Amino acid sequence: MIRTRLLPLVALLVVVAAGCNWPNTPPPGAAPVRFRDPVFNAVTVTSNVSYGSAVNGSSQTIDLKTDLYQPTGDTSTSRPAIIWVHGGSFCCGTKTSAELVDQANVFAKAGYFNASIDYRLESPGCSGNRSNCILAIQEATADAQTAVRYFRTNAATYGIDPDRIAIAGSSAGAITALNVAYSTSEDTSGAGVRSAVGISGAQLVSGSISRGDAAVLDFHCTTDPLVAYSWAQNTISSAQALGLPAYLTSWDETCHVPYAAHKQQILDQTTNFLWWSMDLAHASV
Repeated sequence: MIRTRLLPLVALLVVVAAGCNWPNTPPPGAAPVRFRDPVFNAVTVTSNVSYGSAVNGSSQTIDLKTDLYQPTGDTSTSRPAIIWVHGGSFCCGTKTSAELVDQANVFAKAGYFNASIDYRLESPGCSGNRSNCILAIQEATADAQTAVRYFRTNAATYGIDPDRIAIAGSSAGAITALNVAYSTSEDTSGAGVRSAVGISGAQLVSGSISRGDAAVLDFHCTTDPLVAYSWAQNTISSAQALGLPAYLTSWDETCHVPYAAHKQQILDQTTNFLWWSMDLAHASV
């Protein structure tokens, strides 16, 4: 469960967000600033850690795995965490997706704990005839929530601040991240997050957006051939109408997950957004 002592802070953040542009407001201070600048030179990677299991649409039990990316030599015992979710139309893809690995390394060097997760995949998922698209989205969302619960439960083991967990992803992973974000206020199992970042994402299939849900930043191309830009617009405008911190950075291009083309802007705005939305000025270092 998102801890009740967070609720006054969340309410404050909502008020502050109305007058701020978090993605374009860099954290203050002379370099190096932890969570803004690269303060570690190396990253320690631990592969294929089991975070749970679940039964797929074919009645097979799937062992859910994650790769961990941590700053080498870090002594902090209460770090903000980012859970990364890969794309692939909910039928394909892996936790070693190139843009996720790159971002996990960047944010690990800034002092974050990072976990890139696999989740149940269904064929054809949301590609081809899309016969089990809804099921695949629901399974991915549930698995991502399992990951959030796992890291909150094991926060002491991994040196995580359980009140500062974010989720991020690309394409199907971005849809999953936003679904988790916008289920936060209704969740009673510890699967809610503080913030979410998506590249080419939208909220799909999951419940309605409501007050108390997480802050969200989405990056999107205005002519996205796979995840319609209008879906992202509807997601963000619905959240903003409730006073939630919600931002949409868009490019007037035909593209999908343009991480390579817009890498620095994505990294900079994600850094800024997470700093403010997770109140990292007051995080443990």
